[in-house]
Amino acid sequence: MGKTIAEKIFETHLKDQPSSENMVLDLDVVMCHEITTPIAIMDLMEKNMDKVFDTTKIKAVIDHVTPAKDSKTAMQGKIMREWAKRHQIQDFFDVGENGVCHALFPEKGFVRPGYTIIMGDSHTCTHGAFGAFAAGVGTTDLEVGIYKGVCSFRSPRTMQVILEGELSKGVSAKDVILAIIKKITVNGATDKIIEFVGPVVDQMSMAARMTLCNMAVEAGGTCGICMPDRVTAEYLWSFIQSDYPTIDAAVEDYKKWHSDPDAAYEEKIVFNVSDLVPQVTYGFKPDMVKDISELSGSPVDQVYIGSCTNGRIEDLRDAAEILKGKKLAPGVRGIVTPATPKIYSQALEEGIIKIFMDAGFCVLNPTCGACLGMSSGVLAEGEVCASTTNRNFNGRMGKGGMVHLMSPHSAAVAAITGTISDPRDYLN
Repeated sequence: MGKTIAEKIFETHLKDQPSSENMVLDLDVVMCHEITTPIAIMDLMEKNMDKVFDTTKIKAVIDHVTPAKDSKTAMQGKIMREWAKRHQIQDFFDVGENGVCHALFPEKGFVRPGYTIIMGDSHTCTHGAFGAFAAGVGTTDLEVGIYKGVCSFRSPRTMQVILEGELSKGVSAKDVILAIIKKITVNGATDKIIEFVGPVVDQMSMAARMTLCNMAVEAGGTCGICMPDRVTAEYLWSFIQSDYPTIDAAVEDYKKWHSDPDAAYEEKIVFNVSDLVPQVTYGFKPDMVKDISELSGSPVDQVYIGSCTNGRIEDLRDAAEILKGKKLAPGVRGIVTPATPKIYSQALEEGIIKIFMDAGFCVLNPTCGACLGMSSGVLAEGEVCASTTNRNFNGRMGKGGMVHLMSPHSAAVAAITGTISDPRDYLN
């Protein structure tokens, strides 16, 4: 019997197996940010266990509320800074160098095919786009990961989602993952790994694959994962060129992580995207999804473009394509947050930031703040936001607020019309 990519990764990282359903894995990377890590740091200090297993495998950032908004968030940052200095953690990104973790860390080359990765953040599954096993964990698992470099998981069970057909203009990876979550529901992949394959995935950029994998957790998935290929190797080439004589050699080597043709899956779903139209959420669950035409004309108060789901340069380009030469609709607030300093600089060089500012958008530094309702765009009770983020939970972006999840194209159109609208009507 063949193996899935997840089974191969688990097998090569197996440290211990207390039972058939419990596997302790060695970790390649432990990612940390200032919301969940300070709790783990303080607990380790109280237990006289203040050490890290490998300073080169710890990647840390202040990204959720940056700069600090109050004394509490300032203290969270202080704990991280002192911890990073105390343990000489080189890959620590503070204000000015920081970015949204799940955009910044891949951009820095910290994610590779076959890696095992944890973080105290549910959207760690984003990094599966590179052919890695990446999972969000709780405080106790994070502490063990920091201290010992291991983490315990259930034996991998994989659901395969085969994407066929061809995406129409104005339909993106965000629309695809929203449609998949609608189909399988928020519980459809509970305790499973979602393996995304098929010709549609093969043609996607790394940014699009990261969007797919980012929202696997919204269907209950432990991780979303894609097969590493030439697209992966080209994205990583500046970091891996000393390891391989050519990109072709890297592509060939990455095949060892591909799932075998006779691998066993819990479930297989074939999803044809050819007739897919732009999608949008309603209500307070990520599987409450409709074709965008069904909500056409619904008013919005705020538009937010950014986050670990859709804050990359490709996302900003999509929005700018709609916004160029246009203005925000009266009464609509527009906020854009490039996910990393590099993306911000690139958007400046390409004139994208000017397009946003000319349209009336507020352009912010890289931060997660608004996505989880902590800063930089929190909603008031009764307000509605068209957002490129990943969660529409009740109160997610502010108590009493409503969040409609959508693609950058769709969010940009909502900004200039003041209502939820089909972006295809505004694309040349």
